[in-house]
Amino acid sequence: MAEPEFRRLMLESEIPAFVDAVIKAGCDICAIGHDCYVLGDLEEMDAAADELSSIGARYGDRDHLKLAIVAYLRSAGRYLDIDPSATHWTENGKIH
Repeated sequence: MAEPEFRRLMLESEIPAFVDAVIKAGCDICAIGHDCYVLGDLEEMDAAADELSSIGARYGDRDHLKLAIVAYLRSAGRYLDIDPSATHWTENGKIH
């Protein structure tokens, strides 16, 4: 039986660099509400699949940092609250 592969754990201090890397890969990462985030839409993620794989290998497992990543994205204004009139995070605070 093969040994399970160990993946490094991403550090909380690496969140800004991780977010920047995802953006530079062409993905519009944003928080959804207060407890979720997405790397981008399906087309963006598909186009950047190789780079996202490289980013994942570089930074490692980030599941334990989900809420910290969400908080960082929200502090940067990159979030979308559940609102039927909003379609993109850049619409935050706009009157519809």
